[in-house]
Amino acid sequence: MTLDRIAPALFVLLWSTGWVAAKYASPHADPLTFLSIRFLLAAVLLAVITTFSRAIWPSTRAGWSHAVLSGVLLHGLYLGGVWWAISQGVPSSLSGLIAALQPLLTAVAAPFIVGERLTPSQKFGVLLGFAGLAVAIAPRLLELDPAMLHVALVPLIINVFAMVSVTAGTVYQKRYLQEGDLRAIASLQYVGGFLVVASLALLIEPLRVDWTLEFFLAMGWSVLGLSLVSVMLLLYLIRRGQVSRAASLTYLVPPAVAIESWIMFGEELTVPMIIGTVIVVIGVWLTNRKTRIVA
Repeated sequence: MTLDRIAPALFVLLWSTGWVAAKYASPHADPLTFLSIRFLLAAVLLAVITTFSRAIWPSTRAGWSHAVLSGVLLHGLYLGGVWWAISQGVPSSLSGLIAALQPLLTAVAAPFIVGERLTPSQKFGVLLGFAGLAVAIAPRLLELDPAMLHVALVPLIINVFAMVSVTAGTVYQKRYLQEGDLRAIASLQYVGGFLVVASLALLIEPLRVDWTLEFFLAMGWSVLGLSLVSVMLLLYLIRRGQVSRAASLTYLVPPAVAIESWIMFGEELTVPMIIGTVIVVIGVWLTNRKTRIVA
């Protein structure tokens, strides 16, 4: 089996483990503190790779600014929000399902950004996606004591805000970062993410880190597996013209996160969660089946 065949599926599988890593790391470090260390290490390592491979850094101040600002949206606000929400009790499987709505939100925003009109099937797909999330979430909220409802809603709202942020970051990157070496851009994006999460960590966290084996395992996987290997796979897919194949497999991310969370943490696969996940996957497929992601 060649790398060409397995690279798209491997990329999506690595991507799905991000939510599992967030859950695994939460007992051993404050989430924003953990991400601050991760982003700093990833930025430095990618900068070294960029320099030694003689890749070209952005040549203008605007290019540097666009890369850093996109990192604020894609890494700082997005991953910062997701990791904080999971540390506050949002199941990683549910967080992954919320993230899966990002293509739907992009489709909703498209008419206002680039003047694209949604087809009837796309509109139905958007409605299905949000309906599926409601099916998955509603039973959990109904089981809560009304007095504790606001406590549970805040992390969910932050998780949804994170999804909005990555949508904005995706649109921003497509508009301003169509050119340039992805290794250099990725390094600067992690700088942007670091500036956000480090600032928030200093404001709201005690900067707790338990220097345990579990912490180092989570950090090693997050930096090497997620921040570096995933980027290298993305570069390979772009070079081989297979980004669309990877995009077509993103529908498998929510089920993959749910299964991984069940195996790793015993998160219950309830009937509403399964049904909601299936509905979301169908909705995302309907919304994006005629689109191709170009990078």
